[in-house]
Order: sequence, then C-alpha cells, then structure tokens
Amino acid sequence: MLDGMIKMLKDRGVEVAQLAEIVFSLQKPYHSTLTLEECEENVRRVLTKREVQHAVYTGIALDMLAEAGNLPEPLQKIMEQDEPLYGIDEILALSITNVYGSIAMTNFGYLDKTKQGIIGKLNNHEGQIHVFLDDLVASIIASAAARLAHQRHARSYEDSQRDKS
Repeated sequence: MLDGMIKMLKDRGVEVAQLAEIVFSLQKPYHSTLTLEECEENVRRVLTKREVQHAVYTGIALDMLAEAGNLPEPLQKIMEQDEPLYGIDEILALSITNVYGSIAMTNFGYLDKTKQGIIGKLNNHEGQIHVFLDDLVASIIASAAARLAHQRHARSYEDSQRDKS
C-alpha cells in the first residue's frame, strides 16, 4: 500500500523528498548528524500507518470530487473557496498527528501557520483544489519530525541508562 500512497501523492504534485526537506529543516537544529535519507525514511514510515493512509485517501478523494464539481452544495462552494472557517481539513490532518503525540500536534500548528515549501504551494491551489491535501501533507511532515524526535530521545535515554550501569 505504501507504493500506492506515494503514487497518489505524486499524482497530486507531492514528492516524498519535498516532505523530507521540511522534516530536515525542523529537526536539524536538534539532531546534528541528521541526514535527508533519515528524514525520507521517517516520512515513509509515517505513510505506512493505516490511519495515515485512510486520512490521505479520504482527503484527496474529497479534493478531487470538489475539482470535478461533484460535491453537494454548500460543500462544493466551501471547498472551491477554501472557506477559512471550514475546519474539517485540519481535523482530518490532526487524526494523523494524534498517532505521534503532542510534538506532532505542535509541529503541525507551526507548519499550518508558516506554510513552508510544498505546503504553501498546495495552499495556493494553482489549478487544483487542495483544501485537504495541504493540511494532510503538513501533518505527515509534523509526524515524521515527531517520530525522529521520539527516536532521538529514546536513544538518549537508553544511552544514559547504560552509562548508569
């Protein structure tokens, strides 16, 4: 299913490498030996989670239905205008961050405000509707960054416990 997920994202203009670059920028200050390859691996690991896949499939399907004009009113108009008070896109994205805890949630809030890289490009729509996808991508990035932070902390804790024995 991972390959299908990556293809679906790519078909919507999103590459794993673009997500990894933002993960790298978020985590590099805390992880001096971090590589882009590690960031890509963590993005891929997030994408393997069934909860993540379900959220991404649902959000992309809704974006595509809106592009085709196939949603009932008033939802069609809300999606076309990317209505600022429509928060369901963020709620779906938060279902991903919930898997990775409070660090992922705070990372998501930061990315939702700053709209770095591909997130900003998707938010500008450029001929497509990405009401859900920009937030889903931000949550995948936020979750991958949180996953890295959790791993780093776990290794640090294990090292400190080993030093005590």
